[in-house]
Amino acid sequence: MTRRARTLMAAVTGLCAVVAASCAPRFSPEQRPTLPDAAPLVVDSAAATLDVGDRVAWIALAGALKTASISAAGAFEVLEQGGKRSLVRGVGGEAWRVEQRGQTLRVSGSGGDATPWRAGPLVVRTRDTRSVVQHDTRRYRGELWISVTDTGLLVVNRVPVEDYLRGVVPLELGTRNPIDAAALQAQAVAARSYTYMRVPAREVVPATGYHMTATVLHQVYGGQAVEHAVVDNAIAATSGLVLRFNGAVVDGPYSSSCGGRSALPSEVWRGGHDHGYLKSVSDTDPSTGRAYCDISPRHAWAATFDEPLLRQAIVRHLGSRGASGTTAPQVAAVSVGRRTPSGRVGTLVVRTDRGTVTLNGHDIRDAFRDARGAILSSTYFDVDKQTRVGERVSALVLRGAGNGHGVGMCQWGAIGRARAGHDVRAILRHYYPGTVVGFAE
Repeated sequence: MTRRARTLMAAVTGLCAVVAASCAPRFSPEQRPTLPDAAPLVVDSAAATLDVGDRVAWIALAGALKTASISAAGAFEVLEQGGKRSLVRGVGGEAWRVEQRGQTLRVSGSGGDATPWRAGPLVVRTRDTRSVVQHDTRRYRGELWISVTDTGLLVVNRVPVEDYLRGVVPLELGTRNPIDAAALQAQAVAARSYTYMRVPAREVVPATGYHMTATVLHQVYGGQAVEHAVVDNAIAATSGLVLRFNGAVVDGPYSSSCGGRSALPSEVWRGGHDHGYLKSVSDTDPSTGRAYCDISPRHAWAATFDEPLLRQAIVRHLGSRGASGTTAPQVAAVSVGRRTPSGRVGTLVVRTDRGTVTLNGHDIRDAFRDARGAILSSTYFDVDKQTRVGERVSALVLRGAGNGHGVGMCQWGAIGRARAGHDVRAILRHYYPGTVVGFAE
């Protein structure tokens, strides 16, 4: 394995729920998959079944696996060496699994049948273009590519970008209501722009084996099961359209609810760089004085921390800064030290019996978790109440607005604007000032 290869993106180390009864990988920087050294494979379009005039995305579904279960809704085949020769032909619903031995792979059936060990990657491809492939219990359009890494098997969905978006937009924007069509179209354009920034026009097998993961590390992707006709219509209505700024395709970050005003990247992300099209903008309806995103169930929230949770938050923060073996200090007072231009908490000052701890805005949400381990909804909050026992704070209440980082498009705000009659371009112009909607190519 080369040293360069070990700088690859984080590997899948487990599975987490994406939607009910589905799984997707959780990536950890401590365990990085490394593909065997080899010249990058160039996909032979003559051998491929993806007959599309579209970019093709490679999405990591799972990694570090000992075996990978595969099937399809209809007739399918498994090919070796990146699609050069057929190994197995199966029928719809027939279950097979891919196993690894060193740098080789084989396909085994439930009846004990098994192919010889062959060089990968293996490609699972349907023989009917109307059919879909399957990994575990979830079905996907396009193909599955299964490769050997130094941590186990990596399963990747090779899928046209427009089909990929059909499995993304329904999970990133939780509405299926036709009256929200403009918001769904805005989400489709933002998600497509994000994708085009990571998927090149000329298709070559990525050096890492994938362009993006199927998790919140990139964009949550659920495959065919989450598709919906209303969302499909919104994606089709914006087919090929992306955000452009000064002529270039740009990322379009988004979050659930901005709480009434969006944030600058530098306010919420460590090392975040501000861009001309990512400004802090108001989300208030001038005719009502209310935020367009106030329809969000997390528009206004309160978070209560008892003494154990509060002390745990400080220990968690100190641990993230490199401290080890730290015991929980007693908290004497909590106050906002500095606010950002959008009004979010820039620094939170915690006075303890061992000194003062100052948390920067991008560290606060991770440190202050609830009893279930969920991070704080946003940094758009006030210190509402501190209950004391002697010199100690025994309970803390934070009261805030919004859900997520707040940069770029406010998704609930987009829904509110769509219901107020704004079209897709008006929505995108507001949240990404200075951008235009156009074709990437």
